[in-house]
Amino acid sequence: MHLIITMTQEQCPHRNNVQSTEKPQVYKVGIYGWRKRCLYFFVLLLMILIVVNLALTIWILKVMNFTIDGMGHLRITEKGLKLEGDSEFLQPLYAKEIQSRPGSPLFLQSSKNVSVNILNEKKQLVSQLIAGSHGVHARGKMLEVKSSAGKLLFSADDHEVVVGAERLRVMGAEGAVFSNSVETPHVRAEPFKELRLESPTRSLYMEAPKGVKIEADAGDFQATCRSDLRLESKDGEISLDARKIKLLRLPEGKASPSGTRQTVFEVCVCPNGKLFLSQAGTGSTCQISSNLCL
Repeated sequence: MHLIITMTQEQCPHRNNVQSTEKPQVYKVGIYGWRKRCLYFFVLLLMILIVVNLALTIWILKVMNFTIDGMGHLRITEKGLKLEGDSEFLQPLYAKEIQSRPGSPLFLQSSKNVSVNILNEKKQLVSQLIAGSHGVHARGKMLEVKSSAGKLLFSADDHEVVVGAERLRVMGAEGAVFSNSVETPHVRAEPFKELRLESPTRSLYMEAPKGVKIEADAGDFQATCRSDLRLESKDGEISLDARKIKLLRLPEGKASPSGTRQTVFEVCVCPNGKLFLSQAGTGSTCQISSNLCL
């Protein structure tokens, strides 16, 4: 690369008298030697970098499967983004709706936990669901579980817990423990199983405005206590309707004067309601054993 500059005498009038007989001077201006070789080297290096960059770009487009519809397993559709296969998110994911392909399940997997947070318009947390290694934790104003038909199976809020299923079954060996009162229209054991209502350290009350009915259609009914067992009716009566009524271990009165052992006794009632047995005679013998009423 060079540049030739020719200067005539007309262009330099002040030198006409000095060198009037000299030929025009030629000056060469350009890049020569090692500078020229360095320039060519940098131009060649730039061309190599451009070719390598273009090749890497084409390779990345090929590997990442870039198309006009999306990138890799990510497709851009009219309804939003569509992911095919397994996807990993390293940062929070914000979406209006997440659904799987028709006929395919949706899996959410995490090495620590999966959290679902619902915020209000003020960015305040109102509901939360956390599934982690320690269990599943739910937080919200109300929790509802419904069947596929829309029937309420379970609901819980600050005021009450409702079980809408036809049957509530407790499979634990210790049964169900309630720290406070229980209100239910029907308590029934499974077929051929025993029903036990027990309060180990406190009292057990059964109350109903229209009455309490206890039935054992195919078995016995047994009430056992350590202290007193009271049957009290304030306005009505107590009826014992059975073919046989046994009052075991009642105190017995004095034997008859004849000294013969009697097998027939009469039931005596004291003024305080206490019962005792007295050997039967031709008349009432309760007066003979009236000291048992003390």
